[in-house]
Amino acid sequence: MKISTKGRYGLTIMIELARKYGEGPTPLKTIAQDNNLSEHYLEQLATPLRNAGLITSVRGAYGGYKLPKEPSQITAGDIIRVLEGPITPVEGIEDEEPAKQALWMRIRDAVKDVLDTTTLTDLTQYDDKQKQESYMFYI
Repeated sequence: MKISTKGRYGLTIMIELARKYGEGPTPLKTIAQDNNLSEHYLEQLATPLRNAGLITSVRGAYGGYKLPKEPSQITAGDIIRVLEGPITPVEGIEDEEPAKQALWMRIRDAVKDVLDTTTLTDLTQYDDKQKQESYMFYI
């Protein structure tokens, strides 16, 4: 299974909104600039995320997007499924011989487990922890 830029950039949008959860709406322009991404492409990704109820839009001069629920209630799996479709390592698994079919199903289940147990809170905390660990002081 290969995650495309849709899934990767969609996760970026969601992580940024999770970081700003409770602070009001965040414009996609800000997310695009902060991550050196195309605002136009992020707008295309926001539509399916909004349609799935993972983000809400706020119109107006101080508008943008925000999470409708706490980051701990949204998983990476929720986001990837909306943007990439079902999580399957290979197509036509039912046509495979039983040994291969069992392998593909184990791989699928392992990937699903990681995605479905990793929340936006986990991702923001991991990122914050990495930043803290990158500060090295020498005396």
